[in-house]
Parts: sequence; C-alpha cells; structure tokens
Amino acid sequence: MQKFISLIGAAILGGLIALGAFQLIPNNQKFAEGPQAFVKQANNLNTSPSLNLPTDFVVAAEKASDAVVHIKALIDPSATTQQRGGGQNPFEEFFEYFGQVPDQGPRAGSGSGVIFSRDGYIVTNNHVINGAQDIEVTLSDNRIFSAELIGKDPNTDLAVLKIDETQLPTIELGDSDELKVGEWVLAVGNPFGYLTSTVTAGIVSAKGRNIRLLREKYAIESFIQTDAAVNPGNSGGALVDTDGRLVGINTAIATQSGVFSGYSFAIPVDIVIKIVDDLIEFGEVKRGFLGINIQDLDSERADELGINISQGVYVDSVIDGSSAQYAGVLPQDVITRVDGRKINKVSELQEFVGRSKVGDVLNVTINRKGKMKDIPVKLRPPQG
Repeated sequence: MQKFISLIGAAILGGLIALGAFQLIPNNQKFAEGPQAFVKQANNLNTSPSLNLPTDFVVAAEKASDAVVHIKALIDPSATTQQRGGGQNPFEEFFEYFGQVPDQGPRAGSGSGVIFSRDGYIVTNNHVINGAQDIEVTLSDNRIFSAELIGKDPNTDLAVLKIDETQLPTIELGDSDELKVGEWVLAVGNPFGYLTSTVTAGIVSAKGRNIRLLREKYAIESFIQTDAAVNPGNSGGALVDTDGRLVGINTAIATQSGVFSGYSFAIPVDIVIKIVDDLIEFGEVKRGFLGINIQDLDSERADELGINISQGVYVDSVIDGSSAQYAGVLPQDVITRVDGRKINKVSELQEFVGRSKVGDVLNVTINRKGKMKDIPVKLRPPQG
C-alpha cells in the first residue's frame, strides 16, 4: 500500500513538473510535439536578437521591388554572331524565348533592370539588350515604355537605357566595399520572363570572383558571389542588402542545366556607379589603365622572389608608354595595396582600377624584393 501511494505521489509530482514546463513554453509552441518542438526551439534561438540576425526581409523587399523593371528586347536577326558574343555567348541561358522562334526573323530576349535615377535612366546587363532593335521596359505598376539605348560597356557587361518618364522610384545606393561575406542579401528580378518582381534571399558567399565569363580584352570581373536563387530573366536585376540598398547587379549563374544550381554572381555597385555615370555623361566609359600584365601571387612565386608574403598581385611585365612604366613600376614587383586598401588578387586590383578614371592618381604600394615602396601612378588611357 505504501509503495502504491509512493508511485501515485511520483506520478503527481511528474505531472506538476511537466505542467510547469508547459506553462513556460510560449503560447504559439504549446502544441508542438516530438522532434518538431526541438525544431521550433532551435528556430527561435536562431532569431534571437542577441545574434543580430534579421527576422524578415519585408522592408528591404518593398524598397527594392518598385525600382526593378522587366526588359523585353527584340533581337535583330541580322546581328552578327560577333555582336551576339561570337557564337559562344556565356550568358545565352539568360534569354527567354517567347513562343516558337523561327530560323529567320526577330526573337525576344527577357531580362531585368534597375531604375538608376528618377528621370528615367535604367541600368541592366549588356547581354540582355545586345543586338536588340527594339527595347521595351515594363515598370512594377505595369506601365510599358519604349527605351533608348544610351550606352553599353561589354568590359563589365553593363548597359544604360532611358525611358521618357520622371518621378520614378529608385533604390538607395549601398557600398559593395563594405559588404561582408556571410551577410544576407536579396535578389530582385523577373525570372523566366513571367515571374515578375520575384524576391529571393541568400548570403554573400564570396567577393572578388573572376569566373572568366567576359571575352573582352579589357574585361573586369570581380563578382559578388551569393546563394540567392537567380534564374534566366534575373539578369540586370538588383542585389540589395537587408536595408534595401543596391549592392550589385545580378549577372550570371554557375550552371550546367541553364537554371539556378546554388551560385549566382553580381557586379559590385561601386563598379556600376562609375560605368553608369560615364555612359550617361559621355556615351562611353572613360577608363584609366595601369598598363601591366599581372597574375595572382602564389607561394612558389613568393619563394622565388625571396619575399615573406603569400597574397598580392605579381607584375609579370610592364607595357611601354603605360601609366605604370612612367611611374616606375617594374617587372617582378608585387602590388599589395592601392590607396591603402589591401589587394590580395588580380580581380580586386582590376575592380579598383576599373572604378577610376583617366587622370586619377593611385597610390600603389609594392613589395620589391622584400622592401615596401609607395608609388603614385597617374592613370593614362590605354595604348592603341
């Protein structure tokens, strides 16, 4: 009898403990059972304010969506393969064909764009509009405009369009230099040509990626890599941070199937600003050049040079009459900084110089056989 009473007491005590624990669980989780309860608790931990993670992306999405447009480009059938990318256009998968495309006659390409200024200037990718005879822009409120091509820069795969409209919504410009690996970002665009104003989220996976997509002689590739889902039709759309500020223009995906498989790439906004400003003002890009042939420094090369560093840009040769030659840069120098900014690889140097213009003076820090030296280089136009 005493043993039976003890068992009843233990059961009651266990029930009271369970009831107390139940009361401590927030109301919205009281009915979670089994493994789901642990999932919910883990999710709550992941959104704890102490971890400084965003709980949603509503504000950023609202800020960005109105300024992203849908672009339809009617491609000129007489455009040569050279105009369309030499027959091996690495961006061909970003064109969505509408209906059956005949062997002869026009075809339509689809992409996205970002309103850059309230008076109608729009930035997109060059591969979205290259070879187009007519360009049509649809705003987020479904108004449709015919667009004029202001200028394009194949070296960065950027182009600027203009529509006849004012008081348009724009996106606040961010700073891609300050963007950190691991930060949340949103991709906004029009995948597949009909899923308009689509927003996807991901993190910055890497910066300064050169994926060798552009075929131009003076191509600049220093992409922001993300895992935000980007698909055909997203090209030219916005990559924004969690405050809704523009940090890049979505351009490419790494894929074998033609659709998103985990990696997307965007042109940093700091390059975009320079290119767009030049195209609007001059109709072309006024770009300064160092005039050096370069490669990433590796440990083997560092050992040959007798220097105790593992990152930087190795100067293989200096072009006669170039900015670098006039300034005193020599072959076998290793560039480690520009204007105080650390330079670890070729793509970072190309990006920095690509944002500069003819006449700018860059303070280039080099390692010359183990000794550090600062060399001011005044940028000149390319030779020939």
